Amino acid sequence: MAFSLPWLTLAVIVSYILFSRWKKPRSNLPYPPGPKGKLFVGNIGQIPLSQPWLTYTNWRKVYGDIIHLRMYQQHIVILNNLQDVIELFEKRSNNYSDRPAAPMVDLMGWDFNTGQKRYGDDWRVHRKVFKQAFRPDAMPKYRPVQTRKVYDMLQSLMDEPDDCRAHYKRLAAAVVMSSMYGYDISPANDHFVAIAEAAVAKVDYAPRFIPINDFPVFRYLPSWFPGVDFKKVAQEVKHMTDEMKNVPFSFVKQKLDEGTATPCFVSEALEENQRGETFISEKYIKEIAGTAYSAGADTTSSALGTFFYVLATHPRVQARAQEEIDRVVGTSRLPSYEDRPFLPYIEAILYEIMRWRPPLPMVVPHTAFNDDIFKGYFIPKGTAVWANIWAINHDESVYTQPELFNPDRFIDKNGELNGSDAILAFGFGRRNCLGRHLASATIWLAIAAVLATFNIAPPKDEAGNDIHMESEYTGRLTIHPVPRKYSITPRSAEAERLIQDAHAAMKP
Repeated sequence: MAFSLPWLTLAVIVSYILFSRWKKPRSNLPYPPGPKGKLFVGNIGQIPLSQPWLTYTNWRKVYGDIIHLRMYQQHIVILNNLQDVIELFEKRSNNYSDRPAAPMVDLMGWDFNTGQKRYGDDWRVHRKVFKQAFRPDAMPKYRPVQTRKVYDMLQSLMDEPDDCRAHYKRLAAAVVMSSMYGYDISPANDHFVAIAEAAVAKVDYAPRFIPINDFPVFRYLPSWFPGVDFKKVAQEVKHMTDEMKNVPFSFVKQKLDEGTATPCFVSEALEENQRGETFISEKYIKEIAGTAYSAGADTTSSALGTFFYVLATHPRVQARAQEEIDRVVGTSRLPSYEDRPFLPYIEAILYEIMRWRPPLPMVVPHTAFNDDIFKGYFIPKGTAVWANIWAINHDESVYTQPELFNPDRFIDKNGELNGSDAILAFGFGRRNCLGRHLASATIWLAIAAVLATFNIAPPKDEAGNDIHMESEYTGRLTIHPVPRKYSITPRSAEAERLIQDAHAAMKP
């Protein structure tokens, strides 16, 4: 009896699954506790694609701080405790600095991204360049761009208060596009931003194709094979991803040829290459600039979305923050970066935003290079280890009433900032976010400037009553509050004048 190619291929795949499932464990020690899975698929079906961190946080009450799962052949460990995360990702970073193999992400073209790169020479080059470009003492060079873009947002909020979400998203994109490419985005429907946002949004598709990630052999199946629609999806996303990297990069190269390039990361890197001062290949320049946008704009937008929601629903927080700004800065000018050390409550609001609704509730997973033993449990080589930032940030033993938004958690009895600036959403160890200083500075100035100039309140119903707003978020990787309209009004005629004058003065 002859077998057709599809059935023969399927037989090989099933044999591979069976071998992977029943091959002898490398240790007599147990895996960490976790929910019982099914024979072949493991815990597939028990883990929601949307907001899995909430499920893991609930499971913590049943299984403890360390949870083991299996998705097909892939072992997964969830860490719900900060001390455990620090032990593995920082103290044992030699063994936990890799990323899991993700063939679907690669097919989508996202293997360019620094955060997704496997541990190796490419990643080392990326990290070296990132550290140089975004080290703390390099931050002052970005301040003019950040300040100008924040002032643009203030003017937009005053002109079109109903489009709040569009304005803060544009700020998040504008800072990165200007810093990386020297490009000023259009007030609306910017082509470059549309390309990048489409590519970033589509990467959310990757978790839907878990079998491809666990069984790389699937990627070699012909396009006509039943169920191989993932290839079409991957090709569409890869086209967007390539555009996101190449189109703004080509824009900078053209401006350099014309002698009209604005100083930025890409132009400076290319010019240093031409002068022979350094050499970073164009491939790396494209990848690093693309990473900065894809990582920075989305997370910054998430934090700013939370900020506007918090102001509208927590009037006492808003009033106290405005009192601090009025007392320290006054009402005759806008806050600046020089004021930051003297505004502890504003800093505490930033900390609490990142704790209460972290943009990345689960940081990108680390992978074990080698078998490991932790707290008497066996962690096999290749295990994907996730830090559940949501669970850590909502740990009742650390934060009283964790669902309550309360910046006073970070203020001591003397009114000074009390807490570390190591915001957990920025990651850990060798895989921490190297753009965190730029991102936090942009968010901080936006927070301070909006509080100095606007009152934010819930929208009103037809009877003039405040509309109650629940905390609702969407997203599989980076979370965002659902789109809302707020009542946004200038605090005074003086505030209006400050915005107009600042915006006019910062125009290039």
